[in-house]
Amino acid sequence: MDDDERLPLKLWPCSNGEYLPSPLDDLRREAMRRARDAADIHARRHGWSRRRFLTSAAGMAAGLVALEGAAADRARATGRERGGRFRVDPAVARDQDAACEVVHGPVGTAPVIDVQTHFLENVETFGAGFPQAGCGEDDPGDCFSVDHWYDLVFNQSDTAVAVISAVPVVADPDPLSIDAMERGRALADELCGDGRVLVQGHAVPDVGPIEAVEASMLELASTHALAAWKAYTHAPTGWALDDHDPSAAPIGQRFIEAVRASGVPIVAVHKGLSGGNRWASPSDIGPAAAAHPDLAFCVYHSGYESGTPERAYDADQEASALTGVDRLVRSAADAGIGPGGNVYAELGSTWRIVMGNPDEAAHVLGKLLAAFGPDRILWGTDSIWYGSPQDQIAAFRTFEITPSFQEQYGYPALTDDVKARILSHNAAALYGIDVPSRRCPPVGEEESRSLANATLGPVSRRGVMSTFLREHPWMTAPARMSTDH
Repeated sequence: MDDDERLPLKLWPCSNGEYLPSPLDDLRREAMRRARDAADIHARRHGWSRRRFLTSAAGMAAGLVALEGAAADRARATGRERGGRFRVDPAVARDQDAACEVVHGPVGTAPVIDVQTHFLENVETFGAGFPQAGCGEDDPGDCFSVDHWYDLVFNQSDTAVAVISAVPVVADPDPLSIDAMERGRALADELCGDGRVLVQGHAVPDVGPIEAVEASMLELASTHALAAWKAYTHAPTGWALDDHDPSAAPIGQRFIEAVRASGVPIVAVHKGLSGGNRWASPSDIGPAAAAHPDLAFCVYHSGYESGTPERAYDADQEASALTGVDRLVRSAADAGIGPGGNVYAELGSTWRIVMGNPDEAAHVLGKLLAAFGPDRILWGTDSIWYGSPQDQIAAFRTFEITPSFQEQYGYPALTDDVKARILSHNAAALYGIDVPSRRCPPVGEEESRSLANATLGPVSRRGVMSTFLREHPWMTAPARMSTDH
C-alpha cells in the first residue's frame, strides 16, 4: 500500500461500488503531496514515527491544513472567488491538544449520529472493489465483518449512534440480512448497553408479486424493531415511488401504503450515485412526499452523481436538463415542499466525494440548506466502505461556505449550530433518539484523542464479536465467521 493511501484524510478517488469515481484532480493531488511532506516534518518535531503521527489527531489536522492551503493557493493563482474553506490553523499540526479540538470538536460537542452504515457477511463479489477490501486481512471478505464495522464506526470515530442500512443485493445468502443487522445491534447493546444502533428493513417491491412483498414487510416489522425502510428504486429492475412511468410496474404506491401499514413511517431511498441509471433519479421524491405528508422521505446521497460537477442551481433550467442534486431540489420545489417539510437530504458518500473540492462542496451544501433548511439534512457516511468515517467528520466540522458564495447564491451560512444539527440533532429528532452523551465504549483521554486510520492495519478489537457469540449461543454466527481470532 503506497503512502497516498496511508494519509488519514482520504482524498484519493474511490467508489462504494455503485458508481465510477472521478479521476484524481490537481487540487487533491497537490493536497496529498503537501500532507505527505507535513507528515515527515511534524513527525520529527513530535519525536514520533511517521505512522504514529498519521494515526494522531495532529496527522488528521495536518491533512486539513494541506487541503485548505492547496485550495487557497489555487484560488489566488486563478483569481476565482472561493466557495468553501476549512477553518483550521496551520499551527495545530504541531500541537496535539489543539489538533484534538479541531478533529473531535471542543468539549461538549454534540455526539455524531450516522444514518447510513453497513457491514457484510457471506461476501462473494459484492464489496470486492471497495477501499475497505484492502484492510489487511488475508481474506478481503473479512474486512467487512461486524467486528470491523463496530471498530471503525464506534472506536475509530466520534460516531455515537449508527443506523445499519440495507444494501442493494437480492441474493441467498443476503450479505446484510436482517439477522446480520440484529447481530450488529446486539453486539453494540452488549458493549454499550444503551440501544445506540438502529436497523432498517430492506424492501424490494420489484421482486415477486407485490402482494407477497406487502405481506413480508408487515411480517418483518412485527418481528423486528425497525427504524426505517430502505429501498433502491434502480435495483434490481427499476421502479418509481410515484408510479409516473407507465413502462415500470405500478408498485410505488403499493410500497408506500405498506410502509404506512407497517407502522414504520420513514422511507430511506437511494437516489443518485448510480452511473446514470434513470430509476435512481430523485424526480419522484417530490410527488411521493407531497402525496404522503405523514411519512418522512430520507433521500440517500441527495441525488448526487459522481463525475457531474455541482454548480449553482438554475431555477429557469428545464427539469429534463437538470443533473445531480439539482434534480432533488427541483422535484421538491415543484411539489411545494420546502424547508421543514417531509423530505430529508442525506450526505452518505456525497460528502466523502466532494470534501476534496471545497467549491463543489459549498454548492452541494448550500443548495440543500436553501431548499430544505438546516433541520432536514442528515449525516451519513456509507461506512464502512471507506474505512473509518472520522476524516469525513473532521472535514465537515471545519468546513464553511464563504461569505462570497452566501452573497452571490443566497446560500445560508454553515455555522457551528447548523453543523451540530446535521451531525446529530436532525436524526435524533427524526428517529426519536435520546442521544448518548458519550462514545462507546468509554475510553481514556489519551486513547479518545488518537485516531486510527483503517488502512493502517488490523482493528484494535478483533475478536469482540467472536467472544460475544460464544457467550450468547442464541445469536447464530454466520458460517464464514471464524471464532479463533
